[in-house]
Amino acid sequence: MSEYVIRFVLGGIIVSIFAMSGDVLRPKRFAGLFSAAPSVALASLGLAIAQKGPHFAATQAQGMIFGAIALAFYSILVCQLIVRWEISALPATLLSLPPWFLAAFGLHWVFMGGE
Repeated sequence: MSEYVIRFVLGGIIVSIFAMSGDVLRPKRFAGLFSAAPSVALASLGLAIAQKGPHFAATQAQGMIFGAIALAFYSILVCQLIVRWEISALPATLLSLPPWFLAAFGLHWVFMGGE
């Protein structure tokens, strides 16, 4: 239970720091970029290093990288479905979910050997 409290507090502090820095930057759309996901990832990696060591944190970071690449693939696919094929947002997102999972697990399998 205490690990969740620490993650909550650290994540909140880091989100606040990123949000404040995003508020200073121009254009304002950077504020959203710097607020949630990177700060939660940093809090999780910090806890992983403190509790389980750098090797475990490196494995977690690799998973985050694979997930980010798969998310970029998913985002591009959704945009293409909406813009080029004029599919509405809900069907485009639902159709893109299986390729997203395939990309994420495929990257993991190729680079981690299916561990």
